Amino acid sequence: MACLLFLAPGACLLPAADNESPAKGALAPEGVTNLSLSVPAPTKLAAWQQRLTLGPGDVLNLQLFDMPDTARMEVPIGPDGRLSFLQACDITAAGLTIDELRSKMDEALAKFYQNPRTIITPSAFHSKKYYVLGAVVGKGVYTFDRPLSVIEALARAGGVETGVYGRDTVELADLAHSFLVRNGQRVPVDFERLFQHGDLAQNVPLEPDDFLYFAPADANEIYVLGQVAAPGVAAFLPRTSAMSVIAARGGFTPQAFRSRVLVVRGSVTHPQTFVVDAAAILSAKIPDFQLHAKDIVYVSQSPWVKAEDVLDTVVTAFVQGFVVNTTSRKVRPLTTSPWIK
Repeated sequence: MACLLFLAPGACLLPAADNESPAKGALAPEGVTNLSLSVPAPTKLAAWQQRLTLGPGDVLNLQLFDMPDTARMEVPIGPDGRLSFLQACDITAAGLTIDELRSKMDEALAKFYQNPRTIITPSAFHSKKYYVLGAVVGKGVYTFDRPLSVIEALARAGGVETGVYGRDTVELADLAHSFLVRNGQRVPVDFERLFQHGDLAQNVPLEPDDFLYFAPADANEIYVLGQVAAPGVAAFLPRTSAMSVIAARGGFTPQAFRSRVLVVRGSVTHPQTFVVDAAAILSAKIPDFQLHAKDIVYVSQSPWVKAEDVLDTVVTAFVQGFVVNTTSRKVRPLTTSPWIK
């Protein structure tokens, strides 16, 4: 059984000395001698780091140059994205860099001081957040206090939930259906390769507003998407079929392409696909298609020939449905995922 070693923030796996060899059976990519579980020093900063903007909740220290009596410590940016300093009231700070805010402050205070030079130093950043949801110990919203990778974010959340099966402790996360969402799109991270095979190339850096979702292993659900009356989750029961879950979600819309319904099974990274002719099933020409737990049933609006033609659309619809449901529930620290009953 593969295991995951969580290190303290900033720690890394150091290479063995020249006279030491890896433990027998240890797995490592060929030619790799130094594996780090933290974010490696990038050759180029991410876009959000190149232009680090302020937001609600960030705390600043402000003072006019060479005027210590004007110092104001621990000034928060309000929920409306504004802050006040001396005679500069309700200055919009959200979305600006520190240099841009400094220029706005200097311009506002020039009416009251001769050639003011505002000194702004950040005290705390709270506006940059990411989400860890699903089968983890500490699901909720977390703030960036430094660059983080997938593994570090999971470690900060206490790791995946565990349970007891027989005398063994088992993890309760389904890595095959787990994913990372950024800007409404799935980031191509293979969680199985990362956590079961130690492929640290999958340990990507996180960005603000990322969603990390670890699917629960015991979820008996079917996801019905596309041209049905009420896209969403249907319960998985013995003998659950494609037509039964479509009926459970209100049936086809008038625009539904019924001749080729796509069923996606298994990992979202390496899925199996099955083509179901719903029109033939409804006319009793062929038997209904039996589903497995966690299958995705997708009804397209437009005709298609190959599963690959719509597979990206299916995965995107699944991911975006997750994000929309999460956002609509106004995710707060320690809230649960909408996919978890």
